[in-house]
Amino acid sequence: MAEKIRPELLSFLHPGMMPLKILVVESLSYLTKLKEMFPQAELYAVTAELDQEISVFPEGIHWEFLDYLSVPLPYTRNYFDYIISDLTLECAANPQDIAAGFSTFLKETGALLTSFRNIRHWSVLQKLMEGHYYGVVSRLFARPEFENLLYASFYKNVCVRRQLREASGELIDHLVAAGFENEHKDLETEFYLVRADRSMPELSLLKSMYTGADRQELSRLIHRIEYEVDCPESIRTLWFKVETLNIFSDYLASFIQETVMHQEAFYRRLLVHSFRRQDFIIRMLAYSAREAFDPSMRRVFAALQKEAEHGNEGILYART
Repeated sequence: MAEKIRPELLSFLHPGMMPLKILVVESLSYLTKLKEMFPQAELYAVTAELDQEISVFPEGIHWEFLDYLSVPLPYTRNYFDYIISDLTLECAANPQDIAAGFSTFLKETGALLTSFRNIRHWSVLQKLMEGHYYGVVSRLFARPEFENLLYASFYKNVCVRRQLREASGELIDHLVAAGFENEHKDLETEFYLVRADRSMPELSLLKSMYTGADRQELSRLIHRIEYEVDCPESIRTLWFKVETLNIFSDYLASFIQETVMHQEAFYRRLLVHSFRRQDFIIRMLAYSAREAFDPSMRRVFAALQKEAEHGNEGILYART
C-alpha cells in the first residue's frame, strides 16, 4: 500500500525575520509552521476547499478558493519568494504548463518547493510484476524526467531530497538483477522533495543586490544594443550604469545570457563601441564560455575572447 507523503518541504528553508511573500497551494498543513518560522512573512493560500483535518489556521492568511489545475492564479508576476505545494503536478493534465505558470509568479530570486511520487519505487514495480498499476489518474515521475520538466519550465537550478521506504534486501536484489539500477537508493525512494530555483544560487544572491527597476533598465539597454538601436549612445549608457551600480563582469555576462538572443552580434557591437573596456568584456566572454550549455556557443565565446585578447581588427570592423 502506498504511503502518504510526509510534509517535509520546509526542510529546504531556514527561519528568519525576512518580510517574505509565500504562497501555499493546497498543502495547508504547512501554514502554521510557516507562521512560526517567518513571523514577518505575508502568507497566501490557494485551495479548492478547506482541509477538514485542520481545525485552526493562523490569522492573516490571504485566501483564494479555486482549483489551481483549471483556474489561473490571480497574482501578479514576480511576486512570491516561495511557492510551496506537495505533489503539485501529480494530477495535472499538462504538468509543464502548471510548473511554468508557477515560475512566472516567483521573483527572480524565488523558488518552487514541491514533490513527486517516484515511479521507480519498489512498491510500484512490485505491483507491476503482480499485474497491477494504479497510476492511471495520478502522474508518477522518474527523477530525470521531473528535473527535465522543471528546467524546461524556466527554472535554473533543481535540487532534491529523498523520502525512503525501504524493502527487503531480497526484493531489491531481484530488481537489480533484472536490470533496475539502484543508484543513491532510487528504488527505495518513494517520494522526492524538490526545490526549483528561478536563478542559479550564485546569481540569486547577485540579483538580490539590484532592484527590479535597475534590472529592467539594464534589460532595456541590452536589447537596444542587440537590435542596433542607437548603439554608441546605448553602450555609453550601459557602461555608465555598470559603473554606477558597481556591476561586475560575471553578473553582466550572466544577465546577457538570460536576455540576449543574438549574443555573438551583441558582443561584437559591444567591442566596437567600448573604448578601453576590452579587459572587462574579455572577463565576460571567459565566464560565458565556461557557463554556456551549448557547445557551439562555448566555441563562439572562446573565439571572441581570443580575438579580443589579441586585438584582432576583424572584431572591430566586422559587419554587425
